[in-house]
Amino acid sequence: MKMKLFAAAVAALAAGGAYAQSSVTLYGVVDAGIEYQNSQPNGGHAVTRLTSGNMSGSRWGLRGVEDLGGGLKGVFVLESGFSLDTGNSGQNGRLFGRQAYVGLSSQWGQLTLGRHQTPFYDFGLQFDPMAISTNYSITAQDGTFAQRADNSVKYIGTFGGLTASALYSFGAGLNNGNLGSNGEVPGTSKLGREYSVNLTYAAGPFAVGAVYDETNLGVVATPDAKTRRASVAGSYAFGPAKVFAGYRWAKGYDVGGVLPGVLAGNKNSSNLYWLGLGYQVTPAFSLTGAAYYQDFRGSSADPWSFVASADYAFSKRTDAYLNVSYARNKDGSNLGVSSSGSNLGGSGFGGAAANENQFGAVVGIRHKF
Repeated sequence: MKMKLFAAAVAALAAGGAYAQSSVTLYGVVDAGIEYQNSQPNGGHAVTRLTSGNMSGSRWGLRGVEDLGGGLKGVFVLESGFSLDTGNSGQNGRLFGRQAYVGLSSQWGQLTLGRHQTPFYDFGLQFDPMAISTNYSITAQDGTFAQRADNSVKYIGTFGGLTASALYSFGAGLNNGNLGSNGEVPGTSKLGREYSVNLTYAAGPFAVGAVYDETNLGVVATPDAKTRRASVAGSYAFGPAKVFAGYRWAKGYDVGGVLPGVLAGNKNSSNLYWLGLGYQVTPAFSLTGAAYYQDFRGSSADPWSFVASADYAFSKRTDAYLNVSYARNKDGSNLGVSSSGSNLGGSGFGGAAANENQFGAVVGIRHKF
């Protein structure tokens, strides 16, 4: 009897240990606010509306990890975006449109297969002063900073202060079939293809990074239409303050445009510059300011955008915010302050009446779980 009890206890402990080696976490963000914007397209009127995902895109997700032994782990992420104001799925109605991947992780890094945030997205999260907020951030000037890629393989590894990542997509799905092919077409392997690499180094208060991306637009009639981008940026923290500075070069080839998923008009080459400052006034209250300027080569339609943000944390999970932004347009430019509400590659172009400056403000609340 004693031996049977001992065996049962050992089996129970072994089973408990096996369960402890595998975990699945439910997580998410719910974010909504009331927004005012003037100079709307098609008439220049103002609008007041309820908006979702202003500081962070509203989402829910599942994250899993299993210890396979010897430092090797199996990992997966399924992340679904949605509009809190309507309950609709985001990312053009995808169930897991934000991220959906599975792979392996070890001390040498993580290799995954599926739909990923691109290295450009990861780079923007670190070096955009507004951390890729939908309302308002660098994504109004270039939606590539919030780009995801279907059918992709992604590697990311951290070695001391150096982080390296690389992505290859067999068909990025950038255009969702509206402009051209999503890729993976027999005999035309370059249609929709994307590859990107990123290197970032951080030591103490200092961080610097560089990223490169090339995306084929997937247009059958012009199979070489593509856009190349490269960016360098840095940040430095001192006391309660942190400064940001960056530069992004972009050029379209074979009728490719610099706006994601858009054929070139007069926007087939540009330089984008930004500066920003974050200040932690108290442990609960922070301020952020940023300025972005884009110079389109061969055009005088070079817009500015400015952002100021105040955030108050009631707790580690719940905060309230006030964001204001101003876009300055001229010579045909139609940049809006927000990357939402525009069909031009997720950027803010088309979000304001042509030649009209736009002001926007949003006050809201965000909860993380």
